[in-house]
Amino acid sequence: MAKKLLGGRVRGRAVVRGWAWWFVRALPLLMIVGGLVFDYLSPPPFTAVPMFVAAPLIAAPFFSPVSTVLTGVAAICSILSLRLPSGGLLHVVPFIELVTVITVAILAVVINRVVRRSTEQLASARVIAETAMRAVLPTPSERIGGLHVAARYEAAQADEFVGGDLFAVAESSYGVRLVVGDVRGKGLEAVGTVAVVIGAFREAAEQEDSLEGVARRLERALAREGARQGGIDPVEGFVTAVLAEVPPGGAEVRIVNRGHPEPLLLRPDGSLDVLVPTAPALPLGMGLGVWTDRADVWELDAGMTLLAYTDGLSEARDAQGVFYDPAARLRGRIFPGPEELLSALADDVRLHTGGRSTDDMALLAVARPAQRQPERRRTVKIVGRDASEEGLSR
Repeated sequence: MAKKLLGGRVRGRAVVRGWAWWFVRALPLLMIVGGLVFDYLSPPPFTAVPMFVAAPLIAAPFFSPVSTVLTGVAAICSILSLRLPSGGLLHVVPFIELVTVITVAILAVVINRVVRRSTEQLASARVIAETAMRAVLPTPSERIGGLHVAARYEAAQADEFVGGDLFAVAESSYGVRLVVGDVRGKGLEAVGTVAVVIGAFREAAEQEDSLEGVARRLERALAREGARQGGIDPVEGFVTAVLAEVPPGGAEVRIVNRGHPEPLLLRPDGSLDVLVPTAPALPLGMGLGVWTDRADVWELDAGMTLLAYTDGLSEARDAQGVFYDPAARLRGRIFPGPEELLSALADDVRLHTGGRSTDDMALLAVARPAQRQPERRRTVKIVGRDASEEGLSR
């Protein structure tokens, strides 16, 4: 979806990367061939040894061990072919040149081994991180309790897989319950808090007969975790969260908002509502006593979609420092389903920030399918604010 929305710019960058890759692959050979030509055509005081030295060093981080060795051998053979016919190796300077090329070729093999080992360790770390993410934030099923569900986690850094944002969906006898939250800590402590919140939510969603009860269970779980750790910093350890419940067979959604960005309710005609809570509430885990929760009730008729997100979306900034406004960007647009909604939204944020996101982003969309719903037109692409209306309608 991202490639479709970004169009030629994405393909252009891919082409550039492709040409750059082929250039790096060919560069060691070009250095050796160029060195041979230069040394053959230039006067005796000039030498192409730096080019022969550079070839195996360039190959070391990019080539396989065998290719790196062959590149080093080719560089050594090149210097020998230039110096042996004239008996130049009997002199000090040509001999030092040969020793230099041999030494660098051996060093290149060592560098290649170190780089490959580091790459394998990084790949292993990525697999572990991705496995941890799937364990902590398992992707929910596409259909839960008759609802269409889509979730997405967008890391601020390309090599990161999990952080302090969270989401979970659970089906219970009380309906479909979900949570989207943001841990204000950082690093492994934040990941640990995410695991605590999600674990407590899954247990409470099955057992508590009210959404307010689920919120109280999460509060107690964070309090226990804080006591186990010797106390959590109330400034860095709290969790903002939105909890929602869609009762079975009902046409409503109940929401408890604990200091989290307001969810959006998208209607099938393109209009939307910002679900502002009637009474502001403190985040979970603040440690300031028992908070009395009260769920707000909103309609969730057929064709409507509930969108919950973390502040990585609403606080994303462009080059001028303007915050991303999801309500303004989504108003007037319609989507075939929640997955298309999240794909378009994530791509639009990427366009808004120019790929310079500084915070992770969790997105969760839940849609009640419409009965005998007519075929909708294709998802409207979300584009830049300066695009023409003709561009928006295509």
